Amino acid sequence: MSDSKRIAFPYRIPFVEELGLELHSVGDGRAELRVDLAEAHLNSWEVAHGGVLMTMLDVAMAQAARSAHRHDSAGPSVATIEMKTSFVRPAEGELRALGKLLHRTSTLAFCEASVLDGEARLCAHATGTFKYLRALPATRSVKLPRRPSTPSE
Repeated sequence: MSDSKRIAFPYRIPFVEELGLELHSVGDGRAELRVDLAEAHLNSWEVAHGGVLMTMLDVAMAQAARSAHRHDSAGPSVATIEMKTSFVRPAEGELRALGKLLHRTSTLAFCEASVLDGEARLCAHATGTFKYLRALPATRSVKLPRRPSTPSE
C-alpha cells in the first residue's frame, strides 16, 4: 500500500483482519484506515461491496472515538449505536477511510467518516453514534439460544 506505514490495531478484530483493513493513523479524535481491494471485496458489478465500505466507515469512526480517550492504553471500548451511510460513487482500487470525532460526552461519541478512492474522490460518507463501554472480557464464547424441541422431533 502507499505512503504511510501501517500500525497495529489496539485490539484484535478478526473480521477486520479478514477484510485486510489496515490502520495507518489514529489519535486526537481522528483515524485513517486503508484497503487495497481484492476480488473478495467486490460485488456483482466488480466494485467494492457496500458492506466493505460500511465496515471501513464504522471502524474508522470507532477508532477516532476511542482515540480521544487514549492516554497510556488503547482507550475504552465502543459499541456502534447508530450509523447513517450515503454511497456517493462506485469504489475501486486503493481506498482510504478517514474518521473524525465531532463531539463526545462521558458516555457517547458523535463521529463522521468518509471513504475516498485513490484519486481522493468521495465514495461514501457516514455519521455515527458510539457508546463508550468498560472493557469486555478478552475471551468469551458465542452461544446461540437453544430452540425448544417440538413433539415431531
